[in-house]
Amino acid sequence: MNRSDVDRGGLGGHPRGLTTLFFTELWERFSYYGMRALLILFMVAGAERGGLGFDVKRAASIYGLYTSAVYFMAIPGGWIADRLLGQRRAVLCGGILIALGHFSLAVDTLPTFFAGLVLIVGGTGLLKPNISAMVGQLYAPDDPRRDAGFSLFYMGINLGATVSPLVCGYLGQRIGWRWGFGAAGVGMTLGLVQYVLGAGRLGSAGLRARPAPASGVAAVPLRFTAAEWRRVAAIAVLFLFSVVFWAAFEQAGSSFNLFADHLTRTSILGRPFPSSWLQSVGPFWVISLAPVFAWLWIRLGRREPSSPAKFALGLLFVGLGPLLLAIASAVAGPHGERVSPVWLVLVYLFQTIGELCLSPVGLSTVTKLSPPRIVGLMMGVWFLSLALGNYVAGWVAGYFEILPLPQLFGALFLATALSALILALLIRPIRRLMGGVH
Repeated sequence: MNRSDVDRGGLGGHPRGLTTLFFTELWERFSYYGMRALLILFMVAGAERGGLGFDVKRAASIYGLYTSAVYFMAIPGGWIADRLLGQRRAVLCGGILIALGHFSLAVDTLPTFFAGLVLIVGGTGLLKPNISAMVGQLYAPDDPRRDAGFSLFYMGINLGATVSPLVCGYLGQRIGWRWGFGAAGVGMTLGLVQYVLGAGRLGSAGLRARPAPASGVAAVPLRFTAAEWRRVAAIAVLFLFSVVFWAAFEQAGSSFNLFADHLTRTSILGRPFPSSWLQSVGPFWVISLAPVFAWLWIRLGRREPSSPAKFALGLLFVGLGPLLLAIASAVAGPHGERVSPVWLVLVYLFQTIGELCLSPVGLSTVTKLSPPRIVGLMMGVWFLSLALGNYVAGWVAGYFEILPLPQLFGALFLATALSALILALLIRPIRRLMGGVH
């Protein structure tokens, strides 16, 4: 049965299952972004502050490797769901591993720190691609609510991401790092409880796994039609530009976070606040603007920009963030005077506009273009673009104390602007590969 034809009992007239997935992802992102707001700050903090005392280059390298591994593991996570567990059980197992990982970080020793990162990597690899694939399964391929549904789902991500730095950041920077990491684990536990209790709303979503053959080796079928191959090729082209986008966007948790901690005035009306609180600004903008974009895509109807055009806009806007920080770094001057937090508020505004043009649209596009029998695997491949982007982001952030910041952020702006121009020139060829999929 096509659920999207009859099920309008969820958020905003969407399928009821979207509500369950919305709140599961909300709490998972609460845990992830709460921990992320503290991670690089914890690593560079000296032992006298309870941190690990790493230099910025080493901390940024670990940060980039960790965040890239989180998304790289979406490939085996998608395969495991497609061939063994099904998306529904994969999400549950992944959430359990994530919660254990956060609680391991809270133990506050070096071995449990790295063990916690490994657990979170494995758990997110199971949860992240498969919960997104389940959202796509709630809709028919031609359902006009699909992109709007992913935008609402994305708003759930950012509700969790907005609150978590305020809670985990305050606990971590003001009381103790372990309290911030522990709060992230509590958030994931709440998400698991909600997911289990709301499973009845999901219908058949997440139950499409096929049993593995008797040999235990599951070969991925590659006998696609010519049209399916062309659509896979379109995903591959968009994949490359997604890497560039995330390399710029994911500076938020590394170099932008260090800029907030080292070069930004962290006080309002004379009252200081933790620098990690600025990590809530980007998600706040998403919450404010995601309903606007969800409405806009439907309102435009046939005039709605194609997916490649939205990608080009996303690259253009995400590049404006580093451009602003290049200017702010020049204002700070060689002696590192602190600048107004308004700079970062505007940076995250431009990043959010770019994010809403590319990220939820990318998720939706992959579910529409992927051959149905490997949608979980293809979602994992798509998250590989985030893995590579995060790895590059960590490498770039490692130059925070090496290069002059106007030069570092200016180069990042030029790279994203050039990529946006190239993609704009490729919109029509990509649309021909997509074969009528908008």
